[in-house]
Amino acid sequence: MAGFCDREQSWCLGLALWNGVDPILKEHMFGLSNAEGNHGEDVKEYWWYLDGTPTHSWQRWRYHYPQHEFPYDDLVTVNAHRSRHEPEYELAETGIFEEDRFWVVTVDYAKADAHDLLMRITLENVGPDAATITVLPTLWFPNTWSWTNETVARPSVRAHPDGLVASRPSRPDITLYADGSPEPLFCDNETNTQRLYGKPGTTAYPKDGINDHVVNGASSVNPANEGTKAALRYTVTVEPGARREIRLRLSETDAADTSGASESRFRDFDEVLQRREGEADDFYAALAPADASTDEARVMRQAFAGLLWSKQFYRFEVARWLDGDPATPPPPAERAGVRNSTWRNINSRNVILMPDPWEYPWFASWDLAFHCVTLAHVDPEFAKAQLILMLREWYMHPSGQLPAYEWNFSDATPPTHAWAALRVFEIDGGTDFEFLERVFHKLLMNFTWWTNNKDHDGKNLFEGGFMGLDNISPLNRSTLPPEVGFLEQADATAWMAVYALDLLTMALRLAVHDRAYEDVATTFFEHFLAIAAAANDAGMWDETDSYYYDVLHLRTGVDMPMKVRSLVGLIPVTASLMFDKTAVQQLDQFVARSAWFLDQKPMYRQFCGTLVPSGATLLALVEPQRLARILSKVLDSSEMLSEFGIRSISAWHRDHPFEVEVDNAQATVDYEPGESASGLFGGNSNWRGPVWFPLNVLLIEALHRYDGSLDEAQHLEYPAGSGEHHNLGYIADDLSARLISLFLPGPSGVSAADSGHAPVPATARWRENVTFYEYYHGDTGQGLGASHQTGWTALVAHLIVTRATRA
Repeated sequence: MAGFCDREQSWCLGLALWNGVDPILKEHMFGLSNAEGNHGEDVKEYWWYLDGTPTHSWQRWRYHYPQHEFPYDDLVTVNAHRSRHEPEYELAETGIFEEDRFWVVTVDYAKADAHDLLMRITLENVGPDAATITVLPTLWFPNTWSWTNETVARPSVRAHPDGLVASRPSRPDITLYADGSPEPLFCDNETNTQRLYGKPGTTAYPKDGINDHVVNGASSVNPANEGTKAALRYTVTVEPGARREIRLRLSETDAADTSGASESRFRDFDEVLQRREGEADDFYAALAPADASTDEARVMRQAFAGLLWSKQFYRFEVARWLDGDPATPPPPAERAGVRNSTWRNINSRNVILMPDPWEYPWFASWDLAFHCVTLAHVDPEFAKAQLILMLREWYMHPSGQLPAYEWNFSDATPPTHAWAALRVFEIDGGTDFEFLERVFHKLLMNFTWWTNNKDHDGKNLFEGGFMGLDNISPLNRSTLPPEVGFLEQADATAWMAVYALDLLTMALRLAVHDRAYEDVATTFFEHFLAIAAAANDAGMWDETDSYYYDVLHLRTGVDMPMKVRSLVGLIPVTASLMFDKTAVQQLDQFVARSAWFLDQKPMYRQFCGTLVPSGATLLALVEPQRLARILSKVLDSSEMLSEFGIRSISAWHRDHPFEVEVDNAQATVDYEPGESASGLFGGNSNWRGPVWFPLNVLLIEALHRYDGSLDEAQHLEYPAGSGEHHNLGYIADDLSARLISLFLPGPSGVSAADSGHAPVPATARWRENVTFYEYYHGDTGQGLGASHQTGWTALVAHLIVTRATRA
């Protein structure tokens, strides 16, 4: 818990706790697997990432740890008996927090310099009686030595008069200095094969040795005071309402110094923490808009903190996983044909911004795009490096495909990389053309992969498959048998239109400095218009419903529109680009070629209009006249507009479910505003009604681009039926405010996101800790899904920061 490591994860520092009654140490957060949770995998703890700076010179983490025995069995049993139509059984419902019998454990990290890390653990007993807790700051080495049968130099941790000293091959020693007189405990970071498999291991003190010794008094720690994992045991008794601090310092200072002058190591400790926290205060105060409320500034800051805490060192060598480690028995032959077996190029040893440290502790490329846009406001260099990383040869497949995520690298998720690269480029000031050029060349390969693999008949209509929206469709779009037919997708086609516009924008920006990019700009100008025309002329647009739908082409020759009003049919609205013609006048070849192309193919002019009075050009898959018709339903509170943003499926389907029979199987989609009642995609993600941040943000961007496009589209009734009319810019800003409001205290003092989660009392100890959920109930705004800073929900910080530019 509260883990920290270096950029190569050659060492790890974290925290374990024991309340004196639990059957195991609290070393990790407890949760349920996908099969155990009635709505998929689910963590059952309360912790928060409260603060952090881009350099990690200051970090704050908080955990509410019960003083009574943790109800592991109760949580498993009750959730196993609940159906998908019942809510999840949460830790608070067990009554374990009654009478406030819990610890507030806060961990602060501060850097005195690059190789000098201070760790402060604060223990607050909020219960009515004095209580005792065992605190175990733990230092260990990740086990890489067991992967090979060759003799390798192992790292080691051993006792030091002032704490622990750790030695690493070819690296300086590090010392963990400890305030006070804790008891050092040592074991080896190796699997207890005797316990798991009934076979002798390579060490008498495996990695659960510290747990067994502390909890059960077993002689399972090394009396020689050395190993590859070590903890410092503090036993602390705290009076009710009181606090106790534990101070530690991990440093590359001279480990040979055994003078025992521990107090000298902490003389500047408090001053360093105070200075680093003050620097963080100044940093975020400068970033928050001047009109941001105290609560909005707090939400913004904790959203950034959640992203910064979600960085993880990710190591995965696919070839080695397929072939097995030399020191272990070979894997079963079946492994050669499982998912990811064609991705032998992936060899990851990098720090990556993960969607979530518990529910999703692995990268997801389209999630990462949204993470980087938010992170660019505080650390544009890291954001750019992350986008470049996914395009490197040890991630991108030789075919040009980007890996989707660890579960299945071959899944097709929305191609958001180009969009993210442009936004990061702009947030960073719009001057790093070397970055733009680096990503552009690799994205050309990825765009080509899409056109070669996901355009069934070469008609500029795309069938991406999964596309990241999980169960939004009545069919599993990734597994439709080819003998049944194929599905042309409104969202996949629109994403490719967006992709073409983003690459067009990049090429135009680069062409100002290098005229060779004019030809490429012309290519993507023409490619976008071809996709836009195909999307509007091939049956995806329903003139009666004024909406875009997927179309299933059965082998029998029957075409079946999937008439579900959802984000699938709204993504076409995001395929738009506004640019000032004067900015490209010097690009005479591009101007001439695009004019010639439109003269030769006048049917494309409807997607490329000159605007009055600005003189700017709007390229849009959805022409403004059609946009107003779409939005009349989207902005209706009885359909897609909720109090907290745009729903993923129209509430109209609550009483009018869509049903279809395909391949002798009946499929139905209705409005599910909360947790999924379907097991499709594991059931722990629902796109059939809740509000999701990423596509809401893209829609808000699009409305700002359309704002002022034509007089007819200047003002729309908003919300529908209200009698009030507003321009698209106002509507976009209001949607942004609705999303932000999810996290702000309501009349009871509790936010809409935390509503329905018991208990979330309107007290500072709970209320000041913001939880960023994966998605939000389409009617109430209650937070659902992954509950500990799913990365793209941090887009709320992006909305708060960019609001200043539109004020």
